[in-house]
Amino acid sequence: MRVSKSLFAIALGAAIAATSYAQAEDKIVVGFSQIGAESEWRTANTNDVKAAAERAGVELKFSDAQQKQENQIRAIRSFISQKVDVIGFVPIVETGWDNVLRQAKQANIPVVVMDRDLKVSDESLYVAKIGTDQVEEGRKAFRWIDDYITKNNIKPRNGGDTINIVILEGTVGASAAVGRSKGFNEALAASPNKDKYKILASQTGDFTRQKGQEVMESFLKNYRDDIDVLFSQNDDMALGAIQAIEAAGLKPSKDIVIVGADAVKGMFQAMIDGKANATIECNPLQGDLFFETCKKILAGESVPKSVYVEEGVFDTTNAAEAFPTRKY
Repeated sequence: MRVSKSLFAIALGAAIAATSYAQAEDKIVVGFSQIGAESEWRTANTNDVKAAAERAGVELKFSDAQQKQENQIRAIRSFISQKVDVIGFVPIVETGWDNVLRQAKQANIPVVVMDRDLKVSDESLYVAKIGTDQVEEGRKAFRWIDDYITKNNIKPRNGGDTINIVILEGTVGASAAVGRSKGFNEALAASPNKDKYKILASQTGDFTRQKGQEVMESFLKNYRDDIDVLFSQNDDMALGAIQAIEAAGLKPSKDIVIVGADAVKGMFQAMIDGKANATIECNPLQGDLFFETCKKILAGESVPKSVYVEEGVFDTTNAAEAFPTRKY
């Protein structure tokens, strides 16, 4: 029996279509809620998630919460109604997630947290957290300050007995702010030199450059000649603070030691230009690890509750060498 070319083409086309449909049906769908775009770091994190989804062959449903928890909760509920395979999100704040995550669990949709930590009444409401050790980042920041002050025999600018530190905190309630504060204070308390340091002032700059500049202006208005060290819980606030310090007629990194966190390109440039001293890396390139973890969960494999990416410390001794290799 002979089959005409036209009939064969139709049959072949139908087979290809059926195969494509099956492949589409097998494609993992992940709903992901980002907190917004408050910094260079966050933009790099978002771009990496989107690029990693393409590399992993994952269909990504992306939502920008624009710094509002209610927007994230709304997005997660939308993902539940769309019956995605996995829900991922960066929690704006630590608390307030129990109800919506319970809804996801009831719908049998696993939840993977990225970057920031959260506090829930039942740890089984999320499967894993991909990200960074924010408490350790805080510890690293103080240890670097202590080592630098000691090695360089830096004295208080006001002629007093203590090295005075001001802190630009992140968004109130955000785990990055909570963790870095905790780690910084722990390392300070554990230092044999703890009595020579004093935290003069600590205030939120909401992780933004503009607020960092505004709060630093306030610090300088009240303590201009007393501030020896600035610890900024992210680089964007530090970069804003540098503008305020220069406007006040002081030399950033010389009159005031400046340590940030995140290790974004802007902070590397500030170190190269002699306007900042150090930054503690918080690696935003978490996308590949996130989607690898999602696939393992869907395959029924067990995964660690916390999975951390690698992070380093950069200062004026290695900033210029490392700068060309930075991806964010």
